[in-house]
Amino acid sequence: MTQNASSLPIIDLPLRDYREPPDEAFLGSLRTAAHDYGFFYLRGHGISPSLNADLLREADQFFSLPLEQKEQISMINSPHFRGYNHAGLELTRGRQDWREQVDIGPERPALSDLKGKPAYQRLEGPNQWPTLLPDFRKTILTWQIQVLNVLKHLLEALSFSLGQGTTAFHPVVSHTPYQLLKLIHYPGNHSNGQGVGPHKDSDLLSLILQDNEGGLEVELADGRWLKAPPLPGTFVVNVGELLEVATNGYFKAAVHRVISPKSGRSRLSAAFFLGAQLDATIPTLTLPKELANAACGITQDPQNPLFSQIGQNTLKGRLRSHPDVAARHHSDLLHPAQSKALHHA
Repeated sequence: MTQNASSLPIIDLPLRDYREPPDEAFLGSLRTAAHDYGFFYLRGHGISPSLNADLLREADQFFSLPLEQKEQISMINSPHFRGYNHAGLELTRGRQDWREQVDIGPERPALSDLKGKPAYQRLEGPNQWPTLLPDFRKTILTWQIQVLNVLKHLLEALSFSLGQGTTAFHPVVSHTPYQLLKLIHYPGNHSNGQGVGPHKDSDLLSLILQDNEGGLEVELADGRWLKAPPLPGTFVVNVGELLEVATNGYFKAAVHRVISPKSGRSRLSAAFFLGAQLDATIPTLTLPKELANAACGITQDPQNPLFSQIGQNTLKGRLRSHPDVAARHHSDLLHPAQSKALHHA
């Protein structure tokens, strides 16, 4: 691990199974990065530079389409929160984010009968795909599968680093974990303001592919903001709230943001979020004594309560971030008389 006061740690991931214990130096570096920062660069992931380039090229081609073409797959048409949003439609802590994006999940059929079933099952369903880009769907789904495997492997390593063996999280990710890919374009902004506002991710792990334009920043414990510029051959990985819950705060979900590029410039990124199965409850791990003593508990934000039940936590985040979709497709979850449908999902 490379670590100093001015940059995030860099972790080299050994792509292997764990029938034999991994190198202790690697485990210690990984554990320290996730504990001290909640953010780190990841090398050794095995995803080819050409596939990453293909993904960013498809994203660039999509965002270069005329607005009317992009809006043919607008998220407002999807009760599953999939599709395109133009800049200003997503909120972070009530403020507009100045980015346009496409949200893509695993390609699954919508459930036909939701009567009497938990509200979070509404999140399952198909994606919307642009018709003018013939390679878009194949490239995105190929990249998604490979990144999912990398993050599952990394989750096993994190589990091992906590003295849990490799299988602590298998029950919540081995079958149909909730996952989401955001292709994001940050237009230049003369005020250099909020690309996306300060927030934590609500998943287990997030992985970010950046182009050559900076803007990602991580909040340190002392309140300073640390830049996370793109490094060739790496992804940025960060701990999500579910890992914070599972470790009683030993791994801390870090607050991060993106500053808009200056006027005349733009930024492309792909952010992949690995959650857990929607019907699961996140396990609370029994940590070794020395780690448990260093756990500082779960961060409690009155404006963003944490739920250990996965579907409840995930649906909460989608309703808050996309109020237009919530109002069109899920108004029963927003009405005071029906709010228990969400809170008891």
